[in-house]
Amino acid sequence: MGHWFYRNIIEPGKLPLLVALGSFVLTFLITRTVTRLIRAGKGPFRNVRPGGLHIHHVVPGVILTLIGGFGGVAVGRHEAGAITCAVLLGMGAGLVLDEFALILHLDDVYWTEQGRQSVEVVVLTTALLLLVLGGFSPFGVDELTAEERQGRRSFLLTLALNFLFVLIALFKGKFRMAILGLFLSPVAIFGALRLARPGSLWARRFYRNRPKARAKAGLRAFHHDRRWDNARRRFQDLIAGAPDRVLPLRQAPDDRTPTGSTPDDRAPDEGPPGEDPPAPPPVAPPAGDQASRDTAPGRPDPSAGHSTRSDPSAGPSAQPDRSARPRPSDPSDPSDPSDPPDRR
Repeated sequence: MGHWFYRNIIEPGKLPLLVALGSFVLTFLITRTVTRLIRAGKGPFRNVRPGGLHIHHVVPGVILTLIGGFGGVAVGRHEAGAITCAVLLGMGAGLVLDEFALILHLDDVYWTEQGRQSVEVVVLTTALLLLVLGGFSPFGVDELTAEERQGRRSFLLTLALNFLFVLIALFKGKFRMAILGLFLSPVAIFGALRLARPGSLWARRFYRNRPKARAKAGLRAFHHDRRWDNARRRFQDLIAGAPDRVLPLRQAPDDRTPTGSTPDDRAPDEGPPGEDPPAPPPVAPPAGDQASRDTAPGRPDPSAGHSTRSDPSAGPSAQPDRSARPRPSDPSDPSDPSDPPDRR
C-alpha cells in the first residue's frame, strides 16, 4: 500500500489534489450537518444575520476558493504552501458547491426539491477527482500507447471522437453519463448509442416524426426512473438531509365548498357540494305595510278604471251578479223610479 501511494500519489505530485479532495468532502459533510442542526433547532449553531441580512455560506466559500486558487498558483511546487492552498481551495469549493442550486436558481432553494441539485454536483465532482487520482485522463488520453501519442493525427482523432460521444450523450439528456464520459470513454459511448431521454434536445430534433422511437424512449425513461430514483433519493437524504415537504395548495371552484372547510361547516339549508342551494321561500309583507302602500298619497287605486273579469276557475261564488247591474229606464213601467210622479 505504501509503495502504491508513493508511486501514484507522491511521485506524480498528486498529494495537493488528494488533500484538496479530502478537504472538499469533509467541508461539505460538516456544512450539511450544521445546517441540519440549525433547521432542527438543536445545538449552538444559528444563521449569520449581521444587521438582519442573511449571509449564506457560499460567500465565505467564494473568498476561500479565490485565496486557495491564486495562492496555489503563486507558491508553485513548494510542498507546505501548496498543501495549505489545497486545503483552502477544498474548503471553499465545498461551501460553494453546497449551495450550487442557490446560484443556479438565484433563490433560496436549499431545503427544496431543487436543492438536490447541489448534492448531485458534489457527488459528480468527487467522482471526477477520484478518477483523476486514479490516473484517468480526459477524453481517453491514458488509453493511448506511447507510439500513438507520437502520431499527432491519431491523437487528435481520438480526442475528437471521445469529445463527440460526450456531446451526443449530453444532447440526449444524459448529464451524468456525459460528465463521467470525460474520463471513461466507454461510458460516453454507451450514453451516445442509447435512446435519448424525453424532452432532451436530441429527442425534440430527431424524434419529432418518429412516434415509435418517442414512445419507446418515454417507456424506457419511466422504467429507469422507477428503478433508480428511490435509491438515489435515499442516498441524497442520508448524506444531505431530506427536503421540506410542501403540500400543494388546492383552490376550490366557486360553486364548491372552499378549501379548509368541511361539510359540517355548511349552513343547515345548504345541499351537498356542487349543487345550487335551494331558493329561499317568498316572504309575504305584513298587512299594514301592504295597506299603507296601496293608500299612499299620489298612488292611484289599482282597482279604479279596470273592468272586473270573471275567473272560470274561481267557482260560482266569484261570478259577478249580472242582475245587480242598472237597467235602462222604461217609461211604461210604473215602478220605474226614474219616472217622475204624476202631478195632477
